[in-house]
Amino acid sequence: MVHPIIELENTHIVQSYKRPPFVLVGGEGMTLYDNSGKAYDDWVAGIAVNALGYSDPGLTAEIQKAATGLIHTSNLYYTAPQAELATALCAKSFADRVFFTNSGTEANEGAIKFARKVAADSGVPGKTQIVHFSHAFHGRTMGSLALTPKEKYQKAFQPLMPDAVLAEFNDIASAEAAISAKTCAVFVEPVQGEGGIYDASPEFLATLRRLCDQYGAVLVFDEVQCGMGRTGDLWAHTQSGITPDIMTLAKPLAGGLPIGAILTTEAVASHIHPGDHGSTFAGNPFVTGVAKYVLDRISQPEFLAQVTETGEYLKDRLSEINSPLVKEVRGRGLMVGLELTKDVSSVVEAGYEQGLLMVSAGVNTIRFVPPLIATKQHVDRLVERLTTILAEQV
Repeated sequence: MVHPIIELENTHIVQSYKRPPFVLVGGEGMTLYDNSGKAYDDWVAGIAVNALGYSDPGLTAEIQKAATGLIHTSNLYYTAPQAELATALCAKSFADRVFFTNSGTEANEGAIKFARKVAADSGVPGKTQIVHFSHAFHGRTMGSLALTPKEKYQKAFQPLMPDAVLAEFNDIASAEAAISAKTCAVFVEPVQGEGGIYDASPEFLATLRRLCDQYGAVLVFDEVQCGMGRTGDLWAHTQSGITPDIMTLAKPLAGGLPIGAILTTEAVASHIHPGDHGSTFAGNPFVTGVAKYVLDRISQPEFLAQVTETGEYLKDRLSEINSPLVKEVRGRGLMVGLELTKDVSSVVEAGYEQGLLMVSAGVNTIRFVPPLIATKQHVDRLVERLTTILAEQV
């Protein structure tokens, strides 16, 4: 018998998602529970969002506190939580200023506009090209979709934003050929998420920085998925020693509430004036108040050290799985990919029976982006169950 909630979803919601046949009703820590009471170890975290897991007492208290104050005022007025979160983000990063959005794709759309505005103010004719890279994912709205070079995502929605120039990820020669005086921006993920969990090399990022400086282009680091402690550093790019002009954030910033952010230097922000960009809901006092708490928690050195330690243990344990299906383990912190020699969809589906929630990154890679509170005990349980699944699928 079909659960009534699934029947309602199938009847009334646009069918753009493929969901497993159960309804999630609650959670605690790393564990989610469905309508039958079955428990699942969550290695998805709402797609790298629920950094503090489920029913975190501190986060719950902060949400309750924020709910007693202003929920929404629009951006016509000053509110304290927005200003305080922006101040904290600037203090903990390269940035001088912040523009808030409601999601990662909105943050990238805003970054596109900021870069185009800088180029327009430069007075250089035709400086409108935006360089992006193979296997990138920057979002599904029309501008960011043009920078997400996957036919499955793009084909039905063409024509997309013009002047999107594709180059090869981690290929210095390709970047040098693509970036020119016509380039207004270069978009790159320091660690690609949807593309299969691939690190941008420090040499590659250094090349992008050099070329952007040479041609007066804006360098944008998309850390929507890899930022906010996910790699064991607060920001994924800091390990490279390379600093962008803009960094986009979203997913874990408010612990599950919708928020995005564009972090920018003063040199870029000085080109944006009243009326150039805006949002009704973005930066509302409710969400920014909660996000300030989440940022404070995640940026603690001991919290980040735990992410690093657990992430290394996860990579080590996955590498120990003795299966002919395992091709490679890669990633940083709690952003780890397990590449198999086959389509991973059947492995993800088998995980439900074993009490595991997993998600793919491309066709052949399982992406592990759990709550950042994951422990070695959780890793051991994952590897035990995953080993069983892989043995059954050889």
